[in-house]
Amino acid sequence: MSKPKSNYDTEARIIEAQASLTTDRRSFLALAGASAAMGLVSTEQPAKAVQQNATDTGSDSRGLTLSDIRGVERVQGVTYTDEQRKEVLGNLPRLQDAVRDIRTYSFENGDAPAPSFDPRLPGATYPEQSNTIQLSVSDRTLPRNEDDIAFARLSDLSHWIESRQITAADLTEIYLRRIDRYASTLECFVTVTADLAREQAAAADALLATGTYLGPLHGIPYSLKDLADTAGIKTTWGAEPFKNRIPDQDATLVRLLRDAGAILLGKATSGALAYGDVWYGGVTRNPWNMNEGSSGSSAGPASSVAAGLAAFGIGTETLGSIISPSNRCGTAGLRPTFGRVSRKGLMALAWSLDKAGPITRYAEDTAAILSVINGYDPSDAGSLSHGFDYTPDAYSDLKVGYMPAAFDSENTSDIDRAALEAAKGLGYQMQEIALPDMPYGALFPIIRAEAAAVFDELVLSGEINILRFEGANSRGATSRLMRMLSATDYVNMERLRRHVMRMAHDVFSDVDVIIGPNYAENMLLITNYTGHPQIAFRAGFTEQPTRTRYGEADDESGTTFSVPQAFSVFGKLFGEGPMIHVANQLEQALGAVSARPSL
Repeated sequence: MSKPKSNYDTEARIIEAQASLTTDRRSFLALAGASAAMGLVSTEQPAKAVQQNATDTGSDSRGLTLSDIRGVERVQGVTYTDEQRKEVLGNLPRLQDAVRDIRTYSFENGDAPAPSFDPRLPGATYPEQSNTIQLSVSDRTLPRNEDDIAFARLSDLSHWIESRQITAADLTEIYLRRIDRYASTLECFVTVTADLAREQAAAADALLATGTYLGPLHGIPYSLKDLADTAGIKTTWGAEPFKNRIPDQDATLVRLLRDAGAILLGKATSGALAYGDVWYGGVTRNPWNMNEGSSGSSAGPASSVAAGLAAFGIGTETLGSIISPSNRCGTAGLRPTFGRVSRKGLMALAWSLDKAGPITRYAEDTAAILSVINGYDPSDAGSLSHGFDYTPDAYSDLKVGYMPAAFDSENTSDIDRAALEAAKGLGYQMQEIALPDMPYGALFPIIRAEAAAVFDELVLSGEINILRFEGANSRGATSRLMRMLSATDYVNMERLRRHVMRMAHDVFSDVDVIIGPNYAENMLLITNYTGHPQIAFRAGFTEQPTRTRYGEADDESGTTFSVPQAFSVFGKLFGEGPMIHVANQLEQALGAVSARPSL
């Protein structure tokens, strides 16, 4: 039995914990600026008159004084002279007028800013890929037990569909029956699309009857995180202000999945506005311990897949939202290279960080799904054109990097150490690596700044205050905090991001993949900001008390539950193929993947 591991299971606490270890106090003093003062300024008086007033008296008739500027200085950690303060007061009105105009301008959620993020470095080359996948071939016959079918590998389900051992209609009914039995207890679906699923299943069977097989997702039922638009079907973002929102178009990835023959079972829950596992209808549950949440924000896809209510799920990640619920629920969660999968029709949280990816029960199954949803989309400003190969026969002599410090921490579990030993026994070229000391935690405000811009209207109107979850790390609280972030410091954070991108490129130039605990050595933070892919997969089980959404014990009775714990493989940009292969081999070597929750 491995010792309990203290993991922070939601993105904010994970990264804040890392930041506290890697960033000095001055980095967090830089969370304020002249924007703090601007909130005190009335926009009634013409800018020219206010500027003259400030020059003459050291105050302006919009209400700001030199004392207000001194207060901003204290928050910001800078010092101005009185003459400089008068200059600020004199120039603030024009800035305030611009702020007033931008706050009253109408934006849609998907309107990305003009600068777009590209994880590729100038001068670097990334090998082309030919869109080839080689999945494990199954010669198994269809089990008689419905549960065995529901929990089967995606590759087995595909084999049974293609060989006509089961119809898409019958497979869909198996999952719909399980949804009917367990979904309300797990609180993992917002909307079940039973009629649509039956229609799509019938169409898949009709195609197969004519000899048309669309590929590994033909007739395979899935759950979709409720951040992805579905035409005529509620897409609520898990949040009270949008619980009746019905889009008129499908997200690009929804269309791609439909064209590949996948069957939509329903919209799986997301934490409100992509935060945690609390949504307007409840708290999505961990199937291994129903007393605790499934983590988030891809709470519903992870919970539904872990419980055998869907063959696979589609989640999204901005900073941990695929990896964290996969760790909690024991699923395999793949966060692809930034730009591989279109975000068109997905709720925007942070344009330079948002990604979408598959959640499955087995690591290799993620390759089949990524092969379908990968592709360039001109309607997504961050979309990139790059093929995807998964060809295990070509992955010989892989160089696997690991950081000894990640396995020597007091928070490192026996499961993590067992995964390292398993990797050493698989014949890889193991290479010790270390990351340079950089203020990685200073990147964290970037996501909050972008999210604050996305939901600015919701915050200013006060409508964000009706969300079920509020608190120090809620979307409303962090958006209000970001009013204190100066534009200068934000730009410098993006400059630091470029330095970290170069660092990651250099580290990955020596290895094919890096393995390690999910959150160790800042790797989840770093790779999200650099755009590198990560896959978390079930590596073992540990005895844990019921936990809060942040991974802390929430039960003093002494009762524990056997719950899964994940381990991670990190890949090069566009290096998902070798990454999935290593995860698949480790998953098989560790032998924990076939266990099922007792519902």
